[in-house]
Amino acid sequence: MAEETLDREPTRRGFINWFLGTSAVAFLLSVFYPVGRYLIPPPVAESTAGTVTLPLKAEDVKPNTGQIFKFGNRPAILVRTTAGELRAFSAVCTHLNCTVQYRPDLGHIWCACHNGHFDLNGKNIAGPPPRPLDPYVVNVRGRQIVVSKSA
Repeated sequence: MAEETLDREPTRRGFINWFLGTSAVAFLLSVFYPVGRYLIPPPVAESTAGTVTLPLKAEDVKPNTGQIFKFGNRPAILVRTTAGELRAFSAVCTHLNCTVQYRPDLGHIWCACHNGHFDLNGKNIAGPPPRPLDPYVVNVRGRQIVVSKSA
């Protein structure tokens, strides 16, 4: 009977084994949890914004210039061509989601990440982008510029 009570009593060796085991599990969790969160990011809700009124006035956008603006939670680009026409596109490159910019010296939209080029219709003309930029509809109402998703 005395031997049975000795076996059930906690020992230093048992405590150290338990402590080292839980420490190892805590360490592995602290390493693999952030890695897992990085590899599987949480879902981000898509913006439901269908129309944006820009803070710019139509006459402030000069020919052969471009302006980045926020369309919902994504960047977009407004371009005034040399002929004076306003055009808008998603400013997210279709290659690796970099933000594109208008280059007046080239006369078209350019992605600096991997030297992607888009014409003023949003069509990919050079570099690695696999498809054109998403176009938006531009309307000038009085002095305001209203950009909306195409139907």
